Amino acid sequence: MLHEHCHFNSRSNVMHCGKNGSTGDLFAVSVGCRLSRGIVVFEEAIAANRANWDERADVHVRSRMYDVDAYVADSGRISSVVRNDLAVLAPHLPESGIVGRSLLHLQCHIGIDTLSWARLGAVDVHGLDLSPNSLRHAERIARDAGCGITWVEGDARCASELVGRRFDTVVTSAGTIVWLPELSAWARSIHDLLKPDGVFLIRDDHPILGAMGFQPWEISDDYLGGGGTRTYTDSGTYTEDSAGQIAHTTNHEWRHDLGEVVGALLDAGLAVEAVRELPYMDWPAFPELVACEQGWGLPPGRPRIPLNFAVVARRRG
Repeated sequence: MLHEHCHFNSRSNVMHCGKNGSTGDLFAVSVGCRLSRGIVVFEEAIAANRANWDERADVHVRSRMYDVDAYVADSGRISSVVRNDLAVLAPHLPESGIVGRSLLHLQCHIGIDTLSWARLGAVDVHGLDLSPNSLRHAERIARDAGCGITWVEGDARCASELVGRRFDTVVTSAGTIVWLPELSAWARSIHDLLKPDGVFLIRDDHPILGAMGFQPWEISDDYLGGGGTRTYTDSGTYTEDSAGQIAHTTNHEWRHDLGEVVGALLDAGLAVEAVRELPYMDWPAFPELVACEQGWGLPPGRPRIPLNFAVVARRRG
């Protein structure tokens, strides 16, 4: 049987998790954690995505969109992603809000949003991501900003095995679950990561946009999940002037409809407290969008469709 092993690098503040031994249960070997029998691991696809996001991280830290230097220089700067997340999450928090609550940020990328949660008063903040290069940048950014955050490398589907503790709050947002092959292990992991009465938030691109290929207004692909892997190549990323900067161009994505997201959380034993469909998103996914207070939205006069969705769930006390 394979066994995970983890060690914490106190110098870099990064927890690394790996594996040893041989055969037995089904493991996500490429990410160092065990998944239940019957869960398809997609090792090659996950490895390709990791290589792609390792390169994206280098592009993103140089971009105007992420504006890393401004976040380091201004200790009061909070990302628009986290402001939007908090607007959804706040009614489900105590009167003191996020202040003093331990927090895990899943699929944290280069850590700008993780840093923002810490600046809002979250404590014992952890960020988890599949990409080691993203975490190297995240550690540097947080260090330069004078903020202590623990960074964990691994697959969000088995984060509870890699982190080994519980939190008051777990969050994930802005382009995350499309990179996960399935959601049942992910939801169970979130349940196990939460303390009793702990709260989880996901806010992400609405799956209707994927069905339209992010080119409204015609349905051109599946809305419902379960249709298999979407594989494509792209030498750029979503930040400005990035075409041709990515050498590992293969991307693998998976559709997850809103019912699948809610159902996975319910099946994991979480109590769903809110489901929202939102008229804004965090990035200009297609040319017709215009800038708005929350980021990007459709111009007046266009059909009103959801661009984001959000779900808040709680682990029963």
